[in-house]
Amino acid sequence: MSEIKRIGVLTSGGDCAGLNTAIRAITFGALEKGWEVYGIHNATDGLFVRPMWYQKLSMSDFNFPFATLGGTMLGTNNSGNPHLLTREDGTREELTDNELIQRFTDGVKELGLSALVVIGGDGSMAIVSKYCKAAGISMIGIPKTMDNDAPGTDLAIGFQTARSVVTDALDKLDTTATSHNRVMVVEVMGRGAGHLALEAAISGFADVALIPEIPYTYEGLVNRLRQGIAQGRKHALVVVAEGIKTPEGKHCYALNGRTFSGVSSWVAEKLSADGFNVRANVLGHIQRAGSPVAGDRILASSFAVRAIELLAEGKNNRVVIYKDGHVQDKDLDEILKIANTPVDPQGEMVKIARGLGIYIGEN
Repeated sequence: MSEIKRIGVLTSGGDCAGLNTAIRAITFGALEKGWEVYGIHNATDGLFVRPMWYQKLSMSDFNFPFATLGGTMLGTNNSGNPHLLTREDGTREELTDNELIQRFTDGVKELGLSALVVIGGDGSMAIVSKYCKAAGISMIGIPKTMDNDAPGTDLAIGFQTARSVVTDALDKLDTTATSHNRVMVVEVMGRGAGHLALEAAISGFADVALIPEIPYTYEGLVNRLRQGIAQGRKHALVVVAEGIKTPEGKHCYALNGRTFSGVSSWVAEKLSADGFNVRANVLGHIQRAGSPVAGDRILASSFAVRAIELLAEGKNNRVVIYKDGHVQDKDLDEILKIANTPVDPQGEMVKIARGLGIYIGEN
């Protein structure tokens, strides 16, 4: 690999807290090496469109409050169709694989990039890795997802802040639940993984946590609530992951038929019919927002520093991960062989929840 003089950085997929922290740390780490950094806008779209969307990054771009904001200053794209581009004027263009590769290659040559750091999911990394190989430049991946189910890593950027946001919501909902002797059903994100629902339920002192990885029964849920009443607890917090199924084995979807939504209303309607004073709450995209907590800032900065080190060492096609208490890295091809990480039904967090009397499904 030739000596690095300029690198690019982009964010891809859904947004979460900590992305701007990672972009900042990549920029600062690269500048320490004497490299230039170009931020690519709207994921890979910034290299596909003409004229390209990008900006040269400097330390002054991260004066307060920019590095502490949620979202991503570079923009992102999670349309699910990498071939479909949306121009600034709103018109759309669909390109073939070969056209995308050629535009990507032309783009990195025009910008003079030697490498690209991709902050995203494993799917985004796999796609961009293919483009980078064709263009003859290196790629390092940094995992981010508020769902915390990224393969190969114990933590991903965004999860710790989302957990804090949900915990704060549970604290607030607990006061109104207490005032009215209500059951608050709180629906949280996570797709098919229950990490966010489970850990927020523990930190938010919930009575119930229903997650996709552990089967539950409606009767078991009701019995736990009635047990609480018998013990003198006249209100309850029920946390449900958006990806759980009804006991009949069905998911609840939004109108688009693809996004999980509405399972909290299903649970609330059932409980209401059985005489509980209940309200449903869908936290929604507020879970993606907010200033990153200290844990996400440290994780994002650690991932970024390791990414710069890997590039300086001449490494390519690596993903930075957090495993067994340490920042490490692994070959992307190995990461892609690993399935997304669900909650372990026999894991420590489940044992903690059950030890606290939280109903989390059947043993």
